Amino acid sequence: MLDEIVWRHYGNRIAGALETVLQANQGIAGLGPVLPVNTRIQLPVIETPKEAETVSLWD
Repeated sequence: MLDEIVWRHYGNRIAGALETVLQANQGIAGLGPVLPVNTRIQLPVIETPKEAETVSLWD
C-alpha cells in the first residue's frame, strides 16, 4: 500500500522515492503491507534529477 501511495504522489520519475519515504517514516515498514486506517505518512520533498544537457557535435 505504501508503494502505491508513493507512486501516486511522486510518479515513476524519481528513483529511490520509496526508500526515501521509508527513511522519513521510521517503523512504518513494521506495520505490515496494508497500513492501518489513519496512519500518518510523511512525504518529503525530493529533488527531481535534472536531465543531462545534450551537446550536438554537428549543427
